Amino acid sequence: MEKQKIVIVGGVAGGATAAARLRRLNENSHIVLLERGEHISFANCGLPYYIGGSIEKREKLLVQTVEGMSRRFKLDIRNLSEVLSIDRAKKAVRIMDLRTGKEYEESYDVLLLSPGAKPFLPSVEGIAEAQNLFSLRNIPDTDRIKSYVEKYQPKTAVIVGGGFIGLEMAENLNDLGINVSLVQRSEQVMPVLDFEMAAIVQQHLRAKGVQLFLNNGLERIEAEGKKVVLKNGKELYTDMIVMAAGVQPESKLAEEAGLELGSRKSIKVNEYLQTSDPSIYAVGDAIEVKDYISGESSFVPLAWPANRQGRIVADTISGKPTPYKGTLGTSIAKVFDLTAATTGNNEKMLQRMGVAYRIVHIHPSSHAGYYPGAAPLALKMLFSPEDGTILGAQAVGAKGADKRIDVLATAIRGGLTIYDLPELELAYAPPFSSAKDPVNMLGYVAQNMLDGRLETFQWYDVAELQESGAFILDVREEKEWEAGHIEGAVHFPLDTLRDRISELPASETIYLYCHAGLRGYLATRILEENGLKVKNLDGGNKTYQVAMKERRLAERAIITEPILD
Repeated sequence: MEKQKIVIVGGVAGGATAAARLRRLNENSHIVLLERGEHISFANCGLPYYIGGSIEKREKLLVQTVEGMSRRFKLDIRNLSEVLSIDRAKKAVRIMDLRTGKEYEESYDVLLLSPGAKPFLPSVEGIAEAQNLFSLRNIPDTDRIKSYVEKYQPKTAVIVGGGFIGLEMAENLNDLGINVSLVQRSEQVMPVLDFEMAAIVQQHLRAKGVQLFLNNGLERIEAEGKKVVLKNGKELYTDMIVMAAGVQPESKLAEEAGLELGSRKSIKVNEYLQTSDPSIYAVGDAIEVKDYISGESSFVPLAWPANRQGRIVADTISGKPTPYKGTLGTSIAKVFDLTAATTGNNEKMLQRMGVAYRIVHIHPSSHAGYYPGAAPLALKMLFSPEDGTILGAQAVGAKGADKRIDVLATAIRGGLTIYDLPELELAYAPPFSSAKDPVNMLGYVAQNMLDGRLETFQWYDVAELQESGAFILDVREEKEWEAGHIEGAVHFPLDTLRDRISELPASETIYLYCHAGLRGYLATRILEENGLKVKNLDGGNKTYQVAMKERRLAERAIITEPILD
């Protein structure tokens, strides 16, 4: 590769990764890394855990220092340097040294933009006057929050937004003894999950003492941040506010330079991460990406894509064109004692795109049930009814959610279908899994569906079935029935079913259910072998009850009180 002058705007995951890779590929190029902040490479995903005390030492957050990275990679790193504008005709950027206020120009052969994304702040009355309002993006934000907490010892906090940052901050502030109220505009937290999967997380949040205000939103802020008024008129008095209502791309520089923008004003790039100017590339949270499943343009600000893009854009700039194949959106969050993880598309996305799909819910244990410490695990998979292509998956549980989603994300990338999942020979010993891993089980159930041995209905279909007078059959045991059942259902325990077939309607579909789905499948096979038409409730009563409890709360927009031990 010929000697080039490469200017990189922004460090952290995308920019710093690209700078290091560029140097490894070419010792002679002049690489300039410009960073508006003090720190060029830090663990932004670890910031909430430093605030909460899980990460004790601040220096653990600093992945690379200016001095260390400059020396190791022979880079011209200039922190506290803000790029004000791009002159594409001159191939130069205008920079302000934030220490001195001095402005100067820097030429480039190739320009790489990695400005990241910034917290979204809604336009609500009183937000500018709030003295105790914080957002979390970088080390200075972290220092401000930690300093405020240590100095003023707040007793209450309002978090606006129920995504990753909002939930992580809820846990960490709760760990500090702060009473947390979380406000979410939509009817659920964690929008990347489907409703019934998020419902598990919501019930856990309440059990940990977090007050949820769902289907609600921020109307205004009063008393310099001491009072928050919600859309429904509810007033919350608080010692601090954390804005975690999502992020938006830092694309102003690109927009003012006349570069083409995409969805949500993200920077539009081609498969080689090249902008509409052939000499300018862009990576990270500021760019528009292609959804790996659908091929649609989307905005997915996550750490793995930014790191991957930083590496491959360096390859392309260095003469080895490497395409970015799209973002799958694999993500994970710790929410107190639970793990919530997802990959690919969810139902909301597939419905919006008009894509046909089938659903599997299962409720296995994280490992062999006879070995101590096994925990419940909720798994959901979406797949194509035509060929079994895996479209997405979600997992929520205290243990084992991470590795199942990782396996399924790998399966999607590898082009595997639901027919391949039973063939996966995964590591097994009782402390770690079951002989038939939950991923295998997802494949077995999905294969039964596509092979015509199992028809299902979903938790959200039940209300319409009740209204139409459909025959709903509960095949659980007597004690389970007495503890609670779907209204209007008839009860025939599974082991009595063969003796009572004559009591069932032969001319209509029987909608049956059990606790989690397995006994329902056994009942389905018995009845279908006897000539009856049957559908089994996917995920069983377990999925139905947790989802319906949350749906009723969401529809009524009830302000739910925490459940304290």
